[in-house]
Order: sequence, then structure tokens, then C-alpha cells
Amino acid sequence: MTVSTAIARLNAADPDFARHLDHLLSWESVSDDAVNQRVLDIIKAVRERGDAALVEFTQRFDGVQATSIDDLILDRERLELALTRITPVQRQALEKAAERVRIYHEWQKQDSWQYTEADGTVLGQKVTPLDRAGLYVPGGKASYPSSVLMNAIPAKVAGVAEVVMVVPTPRGEVNELVLAAACIAGVDRVFTVGGAQAVAALAYGTESVPQVDKIVGPGNIYVATAKRHVFGQVGIDMIAGPSEILVVCDGQTDPDWIAMDLFSQAEHDEDAQAILVSPDAAFLDRVAASIDKLLPTMERAQIIQKSVNGRGALIQVKDMQQAMDVANRIAPEHLELSVADPQAWLPHIRHAGAIFMGRHTSEALGDYCAGPNHVLPTSGTARFSSPLGVYDFQKRSSIIFCSEQGASELGQTASVLARGESLTAHARSAEYRILTQQKGN
Repeated sequence: MTVSTAIARLNAADPDFARHLDHLLSWESVSDDAVNQRVLDIIKAVRERGDAALVEFTQRFDGVQATSIDDLILDRERLELALTRITPVQRQALEKAAERVRIYHEWQKQDSWQYTEADGTVLGQKVTPLDRAGLYVPGGKASYPSSVLMNAIPAKVAGVAEVVMVVPTPRGEVNELVLAAACIAGVDRVFTVGGAQAVAALAYGTESVPQVDKIVGPGNIYVATAKRHVFGQVGIDMIAGPSEILVVCDGQTDPDWIAMDLFSQAEHDEDAQAILVSPDAAFLDRVAASIDKLLPTMERAQIIQKSVNGRGALIQVKDMQQAMDVANRIAPEHLELSVADPQAWLPHIRHAGAIFMGRHTSEALGDYCAGPNHVLPTSGTARFSSPLGVYDFQKRSSIIFCSEQGASELGQTASVLARGESLTAHARSAEYRILTQQKGN
């Protein structure tokens, strides 16, 4: 079947560039009313009927002939069995990736701290891991063992005592690579359930599924909608949109490399976004030619074609500084700085989920084994959020330990502010601790 692209060409010098760029970037992940109501009904059923509802929904939606919740539980021995069922090369790759991810995330660990003021008052912060985290993993053929590593390992590094994984097995199809990754990453319990029902089970608990403190991991629109609804009952990582890549290139990288980097995200799904920004118009032409040349060779050519035609773009800018401005405006999930001196341009980047520096650093390395997390903010949310990390599985408690003298001095300040807010009990609570000598001053 013939496939070709008609990727959009934009020029930052055009008067309507900002409007065209906004239109290109626009993405609405809001569920429609039907999806929203269906998710609410599922959550209600799981809260009311627990395991029985999970079994029923798994039969209905996944075609799994489970008769009880026991049929939907995988023990540690089953995970270890998966390690023996994958090839030695696959196991070696998973173990190497896991090691690199673990080493990188060890650097993110935060420790508790305290300091003592002159009067003996102690202030500080106590850092504590979550008790239990829930990991949602898509199932079936579209399975991602790399996501298991990226979500479970930071939790374990943070000190989370129990990581519970949910993964659907549509029509009973089990992905051994996913289970092997769970074994290597230290996942404690696995339930073969998915969809909104799995999110509800993790958020509220059932007779068999333990309630967690935070739910992380990607899923379809039903999963994303369910995560929105249970937020507040539990924490969540983010509501992720389609994958996206922005490549900034000075025009000196092999155009085939750049085309394939764009494909690496476009192949995820039709709504994924791949954009190239360069001051070299002739280079944009060469990349466009590479796209047309390489597209027919891709297994997922039709998905790439729809993604590139629908949401992709080649953007010409006047110089590299304007390229940085456009990059910050887009705030991409993945940013490749495919330039001669990426370190020189790094200070100009304010908004990006992950920054891949230099001509040889493909985004694909970050997806699997470089070490940094591949769970990244999408749809411009890199303006205010960060990659998933150890800090997402830790919470911080403030420590305030006043000496007698410190309580007395602070009490005077608190009294003034509390009475200014007409909160008399606050004021008097603080005033009780003001030393007599100071009261008289």
C-alpha cells in the first residue's frame, strides 16, 4: 500500500505563525459525557461490590473467563517464571536497563534535614516514602515492559514498601516481557485487571486488592478518566496526552536520522506529535524527502502517516535563538538539541520534559535504557511539571520544635497576625506560651 506525507510547513516569520502553531499544538483530552458516565458507574460498582465487580468487568471487557478473584492474581513465582520464558538477550537488556534506571534515580533520593536556631528552636523536614504505590500497565500486544521499569524502580528507590501492579490480559494474553520486567523491578503483587475498574480497585481497595496511596502509569481514555475521578482519594502521576517530540537542528545532522527520530514518536499513535525546527530551509526540504523515502519501510507506516499529516510540522526560524524561543513556547515532552554545541544552548531551554543533547543522542535511548525516566509531561505541561521520579513516591513533613524562648518570641508575632485575622483562639494559644517578662514589655 502506498503511503506518503503532507507534513505542514510553517515559518516563524509569517504574521499568522503564532495562530497556526497554537492550532497545531491544541489537544483536548477531555472525556465525552458517555465515557465519563461509564467510568463513574464502574467506579461505583467496584466500591460497592469489590472483587465481584472486578471479576465481572474483566470477563466483560477483556474476555477473560475468570470465575473468582484468585484467577486474576499472579504471585511472585509466576513473575520469576517469566524470567525463564524470555530469551537470554531480552533478559540481559531488561537487567541492563533496570540497572541504569536504578543508578540514575538513586541520585534523586532526598534526605530529611533539620537546623537549630540561636534560641534552641529546631526546624526541618522529614522525608518519608509512601506506604504503597499502584502501577497501571497496559496489557496485551501493546505492552511496555520499559514502563514497568520506569514506574516501579523509582518507587522502590524511594523506599515504598509495596508496589502493586495491575495489567489487563485481554483474551488471556499474557506478555512475558512485562512480567519479567515486574520481577526485575521488584513489583510485589500483580493483578490481571485493567481499565477504570483497576484504577478504582487501587484507589478504594477491595477484599483482595489493597488500597494504594498513589497511582502511576499510562492507560487509555477510560484509565485517564478514572485517574481524574479518584485524584484526591489517592495521588496520581499525571494525565498524559499523546507522545510528542520536538527536534531542533542546525541543519548539519543526517536528515535520515532526523526523519527516523520524528517517526519514533509518530509511530505511537495517530495523535502523537513530531515537529522539527531549523533555520536551514534547505535542510527542512531534505528531511521532508527523507520522510517520504523512509515511510514505506516502516511497519507502522499508516499510523506514522496519520500522525505526521495530522499533527506534525517542519518549522523554519530565522536563527537558533528563535528556535529556542519556539521550543520554549511548545514546552515539549521530548526535546532533541541536534546541534554542534548543545551545551551552549542548554541555558536557553526553560521548558522541556527531557532534553536529548547532540547529534548522537536519539530520544529512543531515553525511552529504554539511558537512565532518566521516560514518564514525562506532555501537551505543554512541561511549563510547570517534571518527569516522574523518586520524589513522586516521597512525602515531606515539616518539623517545628520550639524552645521555651523561641515559643515566647514567635508567640508575640503570631498573636499580632492572628488577632489581625480575628482568630482569637489562635492568638491566645500562642500567647499562653509568652514568657512573663516578655508579656510585660
